[in-house]
Amino acid sequence: MNEFVLNHPLITHKLAILRDINTGTKEFRELVTEISTILMYEAMRDAKLEKTTIETPLEKMETGMIDEDNYAIVPILRAGMGMVDGVLNVFPNAKIGHIGLYRNEETFQPVEYYYKMPEGINKREVLVIDPMLATGGSASATISRLKQDGVTKIKLLCIVAAPQGIKCIEDDHPDVEIFCATVDRELNENAYILPGLGDAGDRVYGTK
Repeated sequence: MNEFVLNHPLITHKLAILRDINTGTKEFRELVTEISTILMYEAMRDAKLEKTTIETPLEKMETGMIDEDNYAIVPILRAGMGMVDGVLNVFPNAKIGHIGLYRNEETFQPVEYYYKMPEGINKREVLVIDPMLATGGSASATISRLKQDGVTKIKLLCIVAAPQGIKCIEDDHPDVEIFCATVDRELNENAYILPGLGDAGDRVYGTK
């Protein structure tokens, strides 16, 4: 099992506000950013440190630093863009790629319409971000596309996941670690997560 769930009272509290139908666009965006920052901290627990020497106000010391050039962030458009600021709070120099996918409402299968990655993406660890992991189709398609470009280390960060989405990623990409704030009960007949928080893209951008 490569699934890591943030079990913390503050996360539960923030998720409760995020889910609430009465939470407005501004607060929704701010909460997505906060939770994304915490997810990024968890996802970077195994980051490799390179030895370096710095000088404090009192003396020189040997310490470790992360080479941010070794990483790229890939939000799945459009909802994934809502998590970018939270990730950049932690990793401001990370390169950002974009993939655009929409869901065929009849088949529920992802259809790619845009793909642009930083140079040397195959040499970087990639963190795919998307607020909702529902069927897992879009995330799995994104991961497959990145692997076609030679990416060998990928992590998936999402806020709300459904059991079906987690199973999809574990079946299709057992090498990919999933970091999420919570795992909800199920999907409805339209492949929306229950209890969920609605359409994350619409709520981030105020389009409904």
